[in-house]
Amino acid sequence: MAQYSGSCHCGALTLEFRSEKSPAELGARTCQCSFCQKHGGSWTSDPQGRVEVTLSGPVSRYRFGTKTADFLFCTTCGVVPAVVAETEGKLLGVVRVNCLEQSAVFLDQAAPIDFDGEILDSRLDRRAKGWTPAMIKDTI
Repeated sequence: MAQYSGSCHCGALTLEFRSEKSPAELGARTCQCSFCQKHGGSWTSDPQGRVEVTLSGPVSRYRFGTKTADFLFCTTCGVVPAVVAETEGKLLGVVRVNCLEQSAVFLDQAAPIDFDGEILDSRLDRRAKGWTPAMIKDTI
């Protein structure tokens, strides 16, 4: 299983994303929502993979829109490396490819995607099927 490491700019929020898929198979989605456009967010996930997020500094959880996902926001440097949501009793997440050490191989594949107008049930179903099982480790 390949491991992709990443973090916010200051390192207070780190992540380990594991997947058997290559970056080309995983792809990256450049979200067209106003938040992601302002932050330059491109994301990837693998429902058969795993992501572990470690919090070792101050982190804020930001919710907007449908208020069903937490954007993990480092309050020191301002970077959002991951988004998590509880779906069907499981914590799932997406990884911001811009924050991965190997970001270039993902960004070459990035394709725009627009979820505006997606109804809530469809959004939750899409996450349940496509987001990565996640775990958050708080070391603060």
